[in-house]
Amino acid sequence: MAHDRWDGAGPGTTRCAPDWLALREPADATARAAALLGPLRASLSTVGGRLVIRDVGCGTGSMARWLAPRLPVPQHWILHDRDAALLARASVTGAGVTTETHHGDLDELDLAGTSLVTASALLDLLTVSEVDGLAGSCAAAGCPALLTLSVTGRVELIPADPLDAEIAAAFAAHQRRNGLLGPDAVAVAALAFERRGAVVRLAPSPWRLGPRQRRLTEQWFRGWVAAARAQAPGLDTAAYTRRRLDACAAGELRAVVHHTDLLAIGAS
Repeated sequence: MAHDRWDGAGPGTTRCAPDWLALREPADATARAAALLGPLRASLSTVGGRLVIRDVGCGTGSMARWLAPRLPVPQHWILHDRDAALLARASVTGAGVTTETHHGDLDELDLAGTSLVTASALLDLLTVSEVDGLAGSCAAAGCPALLTLSVTGRVELIPADPLDAEIAAAFAAHQRRNGLLGPDAVAVAALAFERRGAVVRLAPSPWRLGPRQRRLTEQWFRGWVAAARAQAPGLDTAAYTRRRLDACAAGELRAVVHHTDLLAIGAS
């Protein structure tokens, strides 16, 4: 579990570098859909006492660091990830906020007593059965789910280049490898929650990258192209990559990487 992983590492390994998570955290925080916070807070207003929030695929805790100050206290966060190295770095601080960590896979999730399930950049890394299982577990526990920053497959690079669409298509195919949902994840998750009686709200949460985010833009772009090449080795991306990285270094490249946030609230 965790975030935008295309390196092919197996279960139980460090599949997402802490430096990458730290680099992307400000962009994630800016992108997440604040419009979903009102309905979320309203759904949690009936919870008596402390909120118990389980963050699945938590990485180093960026989702909790963003959301905790925006929810009522007291809160207890249970940070789940299958990567022990990331969990060792996970932290959330704040008045009225306590935390614990849990090392394990999604199928080991126990939602008993849970007020809210959260995840960031996770849905697109799951299969149909995993998403269905998550929706079923939330419905059984009677808790809402806030699942943010799922890729949609849409990328806009400015200025445009003739090779952009081909790279984007290969990247989307790579995201769907081995049964993963990739860009189809939000639609599949929405149906899974709706089948169980939940009200589902969707909101856009795009990264908007420009000259102020050059390091992030460069690292994202390199990973985007590498994933496309892994999927389609015949792609000739050498000159394309040089053009794009030169433009990035000059502060001339902008990118909009589209994501969608999902809030599912069960029937009361």
